[in-house]
Amino acid sequence: MLHLPFPLRDANTASGTKELGNLPEWDLSDLYPGEDSTELKRDLDWLEKACADFAADFEGRLADLDAAGLLDCVLRNERINAIAGRIMSFAGLRYYQLTTDADRAKFMSDMQEKITNFTTPLVFFTLELNRLDDGVLDAHFAANGDLARYKPVFDRIRAMKPYQLSDELEKFLHDLGVVGDAWERLFDETIAGLEFQVDGQTLNIEGTLNLLTEQDRAKREAAARELAGVFADNIKTFARVHNTQAKEKEVVDRWRGMPTPQTGRHLSNDVEPEVVEALREAVVKAYPKLSHRYYELKRKWLGLDVMQVWDRNAPLPMEDSRIVDWEQAEQTVMDAYTAFDPRMGEIAAPFFSKGWIDAGVKPGKAPGAFAHPTVTEVHPYVMLNYLGKPRDVMTLAHELGHGVHQVLAAGQGEMLSSTPLTLAETASVFGEMLTFRKMLESAETPAQRKVLLAGKVEDMINTVVRQIAFYDFECKLHDARRGGELTPEDINALWMSVQAESLGPAFEFMDGYETFWAYIPHFVHSPFYVYAYAFGDGLVNALYSVYAEGAEGFEDKYFDMLRSGGSKHHKELLAPFGLDASDPRFWDKGLSMISGFIDELEAMEE
Repeated sequence: MLHLPFPLRDANTASGTKELGNLPEWDLSDLYPGEDSTELKRDLDWLEKACADFAADFEGRLADLDAAGLLDCVLRNERINAIAGRIMSFAGLRYYQLTTDADRAKFMSDMQEKITNFTTPLVFFTLELNRLDDGVLDAHFAANGDLARYKPVFDRIRAMKPYQLSDELEKFLHDLGVVGDAWERLFDETIAGLEFQVDGQTLNIEGTLNLLTEQDRAKREAAARELAGVFADNIKTFARVHNTQAKEKEVVDRWRGMPTPQTGRHLSNDVEPEVVEALREAVVKAYPKLSHRYYELKRKWLGLDVMQVWDRNAPLPMEDSRIVDWEQAEQTVMDAYTAFDPRMGEIAAPFFSKGWIDAGVKPGKAPGAFAHPTVTEVHPYVMLNYLGKPRDVMTLAHELGHGVHQVLAAGQGEMLSSTPLTLAETASVFGEMLTFRKMLESAETPAQRKVLLAGKVEDMINTVVRQIAFYDFECKLHDARRGGELTPEDINALWMSVQAESLGPAFEFMDGYETFWAYIPHFVHSPFYVYAYAFGDGLVNALYSVYAEGAEGFEDKYFDMLRSGGSKHHKELLAPFGLDASDPRFWDKGLSMISGFIDELEAMEE
């Protein structure tokens, strides 16, 4: 395992294996040539001065500005966000490539501290903004169209108005943020540094989790038991991280007067609590006709009396265990995107050719997959841990969808491009659906169709059922933490309380499965993030049904929606498609698509 910094290879000297082909690596030079570059030093110097000048020019004066003056203030703030975002994107992406490297970890931490120190004087901006009278702001918007464009940003900032603390306390909490970041980094470094021994091989977490999708049941069981053993050995660390993060959140929420632990997430997602509750209720009510029904089918296909947790993501007995090389994966996804609309293919193409994707599994690399938007004047970067499974092709389609969305939304500028999490999954899940439908069309036999349908149902269950179960676990965890310190056993019990309900009677749970909450990064990095996956899947299923019905001008409306970024509320975005997420029947429309796929699988059994 590498522990020393090493130069990033150019995109055209990508890593790979003979089996997978040439896997691309990031070329981060579009952000900065290197950590010692003059460009980075220039931007750090500029940022320090720009923040100080901003505070000197505007602190205590927001109420006195006319519309043009407030626009100047907003534009300067936006530029500061862009430069700070560029620096942190570079430091963060570099770190995620090799989380075990001390120099990269130090560099990211140093950048975080510098930016926190530089931007602390800017805390006044949102505080003073929230003290402005609604009538004053409305008059400014009426007087200046360029300023009015930023109204959605002002609305989101002012949604926090009831929970705002004194200026001094807000600055204190801003400074304290680096402590929470350090706990997140402890989690990341612990996870990335874990080693698992399976069949005489030493694997990282990504490689071990991948074994749970192996055809060989004994290998799946060995991986599951090794995961449980290693998690148990480290459970005190994971419990400490969760206890600390949940307690910090409880303290901040209490001081702010937030009514629930979820309130902050709902506000940042620009979604009403009742809409999230309607989603949750619809999914939990649908457990029997979705996950319970599907896993009963799968239990029969696998020829088992009862399924164990290591069978949940097992391939079907008739499934081809072929490896999909990178070239095939690229072709499959690009064909699906281009068939929907050539414009989508054009936006996606540079990701493959210009070093915007880091695909290979490497020692010390962060697990999982993501698309990071960086800043609007550069481009997104996609991270994968590509192992050639058919599901990895779907992951590529998913993350590339995020990338396309981020490219389209960049036209909104730094403050309006960022999409609330609930809508951020739209293009990614839609991209998956396009790729799935393309693969289903090309299925040559009923067995191939069955495998594809089953795989899609499992992905949807993982995205909807599993994520809502995760959400319920988090709700229970944060509620319980308010009553005092939680032991590892306490957290284990909360985890198990949601598993049987969501997975159903086809399952038995091995000893050790109670620790599997430990590796889920969203619980640590973004509390209550997980419901956004279910929101996005339900939204896309409803959207796709409109597309499948041949709605006129769908593609143009879809691109307009993605271009909107964070400038519109979900009601406004969905209206052109005749959809409304606040209507409980909306979620049933999405869930019925999953149920329909299971109907088709059941019909194949007759």
